[in-house]
Amino acid sequence: MGLAMSYLRLPPSLEGERDPGRIAALVFGARDWRRRHPADRVLDVGGAWQALHYLITGDPWDGRPPESDIVCGGRLLTEDGADAPGGLGFDVIYLEPERVRPAAEHLTATPFDRIAERFDLPVMVAAEVQDAKLMDPGARDRVLRPSYERLTRLFASAAAEGQAVFKAMAPQDS
Repeated sequence: MGLAMSYLRLPPSLEGERDPGRIAALVFGARDWRRRHPADRVLDVGGAWQALHYLITGDPWDGRPPESDIVCGGRLLTEDGADAPGGLGFDVIYLEPERVRPAAEHLTATPFDRIAERFDLPVMVAAEVQDAKLMDPGARDRVLRPSYERLTRLFASAAAEGQAVFKAMAPQDS
């Protein structure tokens, strides 16, 4: 079972709380957290998160900021598991507003066609990119292009409003 990623853009202070860990507990502690926020602040990329990271950075896990901040970068706020600190049962990663802005600028300046050339399924499978084995050549334009475009809009909006980006990583069936 793989992981799915969801993004949520939020102001750096919520209900008077400024600590990102406490904000994560307030927000993600509610099972219906996605429905509690306007649709333009939430983005679910599902299991495509690692393929997006690979296309953006050329590596399944690493890369240099600001590119690497878009998917895998940030500070881990909670550990997965219901009995772990935070007790959410999934990971939440925090990307502070100061790191959101350069990531947004990179996305805005980098059209999908520039990174799409990295879409090479045999290479992605060899690099153990999640779900690459399940993809067909059409997934590049059917799945990854629209996800990248929505990601670009989410980050641009977050940067324009001085917001942070929270990333929730949970098992795909959650």
